Amino acid sequence: MHVLRRTSVAATVMLAAISLGACSSSGSASDSAEAKNKAPVDQANWPAEVPTSGLVKGLELPLESYLPSYADQVVVDTALRTLQTRCMSEYGLTVDLPRPGANPPPQSNAVSVERRYGLSDRAQAQKYGYGLPKELTRSLESVEEGLSGIEVEVLTGRKKPEFAPPKGGKGSAGHFGGVPEPARAEHNGKKLHEGGCAGWSKRRLKVNEEDAGFVSRLASTSLSESRPLKPVEKALKSWSACMKDKGRKAADPYRAMEQGYADGDGTTKNAIELALDDIDCKEQTRLIEVWFKEESAVQKRLIEENKDQLAAIKKRMGEVLEAAKTVK
Repeated sequence: MHVLRRTSVAATVMLAAISLGACSSSGSASDSAEAKNKAPVDQANWPAEVPTSGLVKGLELPLESYLPSYADQVVVDTALRTLQTRCMSEYGLTVDLPRPGANPPPQSNAVSVERRYGLSDRAQAQKYGYGLPKELTRSLESVEEGLSGIEVEVLTGRKKPEFAPPKGGKGSAGHFGGVPEPARAEHNGKKLHEGGCAGWSKRRLKVNEEDAGFVSRLASTSLSESRPLKPVEKALKSWSACMKDKGRKAADPYRAMEQGYADGDGTTKNAIELALDDIDCKEQTRLIEVWFKEESAVQKRLIEENKDQLAAIKKRMGEVLEAAKTVK
């Protein structure tokens, strides 16, 4: 949801994909992986469908009903994982792909209401500032870094990207550059699927990735359109004045978030103090309450304007979920 340029610092955190480190398995490692895969996934850190704490407690934007909840997405991703693992085995490859639900993202869906208007939970800010608990950042890790080149090709239909540190940096923490090249045409005498086993599995469940993209674009539009509305502008000015009284200088919460990340990972002592001032001013000025109300009205209009397409999306979403439940 890169609507406003100033949100870019937090975008990676807010829109973390459900993609986690994977590794090949064989021998005793395979036995260990099998035992692990049969163990129940710990749902303790799963995001709630509707926030249960902070200034957005109980808030749900209208467009969220057109996106799958995290729990439903886990069902779909589990089916995809089963199909992909089965597909990979047909090429003579045994892989231990990430278990859906094992490393949840911070929010239930791409609307990310918890951080849509900047920070909203004081208790979390007191511990982590603008950052997140480590268990909620593992979803940023790449599946591909833990797979061999041929495994990536068979899984994705393209060659493994070259992981390298950014210019002037050290290590290989998931950085890679260039446009991935198409995979080889076949492996072990079997032609690769278009888009690899991942593409094949999505077609089996009739996953339409454009659906989520369409809803996300509408959500981006609603955020952009609500930002300059008079009630929001007034609340933002009040918030900025409140921050100024605390010795802070920020035009809006996104600027404050950028400042919070300026000297590290957002969890420094300075970042925590800034985050607490940020949230206290939000509460004092009712900024989130006002902005949420105005954006909800915009979203309701957008839903009415796109009701036929959104109805079709919701129908397909239900069909994909039902298809996923049949995969064993």
